[in-house]
Amino acid sequence: MSKLKIYLIAGEASGDLHASNLLRELRLESDRAIECRAWGGDLLQKEGATLVKHYKELAFMGFKEVILNLKTIMNNIKFCKQDILAFQPDVIIFIDYPGFNLRIAEWSKKQGFTNLYFIAPQVWAWKENRVSKIKRDINKLYCILPFEVDFFKKHQYEVEYKGHPLVELIDKFNPELDFYESINPEHKKIIAILPGSRKQEIIKKLPEMLKAIKELDNDMYLPVVAVAPGLDISLFDEIANELDIKIKHVVNNTYAVLKYAHLALVTSGTATLETALFNVPLVVCYKGSKLSYEIGKRLVKVKYISLVNLILDKELVKELIQDDMNAKNIKTELDKLTDEHYRQEIMLGFETLRAKLHQTNTIKNIAKSMLDYIH
Repeated sequence: MSKLKIYLIAGEASGDLHASNLLRELRLESDRAIECRAWGGDLLQKEGATLVKHYKELAFMGFKEVILNLKTIMNNIKFCKQDILAFQPDVIIFIDYPGFNLRIAEWSKKQGFTNLYFIAPQVWAWKENRVSKIKRDINKLYCILPFEVDFFKKHQYEVEYKGHPLVELIDKFNPELDFYESINPEHKKIIAILPGSRKQEIIKKLPEMLKAIKELDNDMYLPVVAVAPGLDISLFDEIANELDIKIKHVVNNTYAVLKYAHLALVTSGTATLETALFNVPLVVCYKGSKLSYEIGKRLVKVKYISLVNLILDKELVKELIQDDMNAKNIKTELDKLTDEHYRQEIMLGFETLRAKLHQTNTIKNIAKSMLDYIH
């Protein structure tokens, strides 16, 4: 029996995580051996994919940054098309990363390839006109947010929703036995700091986060920065030293930090949802370049920027955006989160959030559905 040839494109760290789990389940469920070429990261490579491009080469955030790196992006698109043609896959699986993926999907559909899309582009937030392109170019779309089903139904497009893969992933997570003692021998309350995975956003946000934490009781709280893979630790130390504050940092082990955290300061994105699923009360902190923010403010149609609030359709966790994201406001919100009554309200909201997202065997069921469609 011939191999099943899969071409997989994930352009970010979270996409690499979901794509690696999906590839593992596809191998387990398929009655054919799988050969996979992928754009992604270390996790996909560990699952046996031949890595074409690492997501570190693809990370451009915001309108200004995209414009400045337009030549690189166009060269990547050209290279991707050539690589797909050379590989001749049975199916192309796109994971999130819509700006790049939808351009490739439009081309690949015309070439006669089968396009499956896991983690739907957030067209409900902006660029709703992309829905017509999705309907035209994507053979089957898999959503991970419950409200997306009704959104696409409004556009006469049937999608599949089998739960959010993070719920089971987080439920199964167990840190190393000595992790807690190694970072927190004095047993202080840990404040997890998740400042993002890109240097430019860390430089904007981390100083304000640390200024706020410095105002807290240092004998009671321990700030622990979750450092994304590939980032230079010296960047975090330089910022902390300038502010005369001691921090611990943990590299590529964010879940272990969140497992033991009492409070968290989190940049927007998937990390807000992960923090909530670990039952850690948080403040959402977002600050981009002025140009990117001004453009985004006029284009984005959603009421909230964090997935927690979007899914619940109310502001359960506080969002501090752009100029509001300063040390004074962060300190005010952290003080609120030390109140037990307020914390309990947040925790009840997290229970509702989990109930909306949880289904069993999410990734396995998506893999089965994909294989059924391919066959």
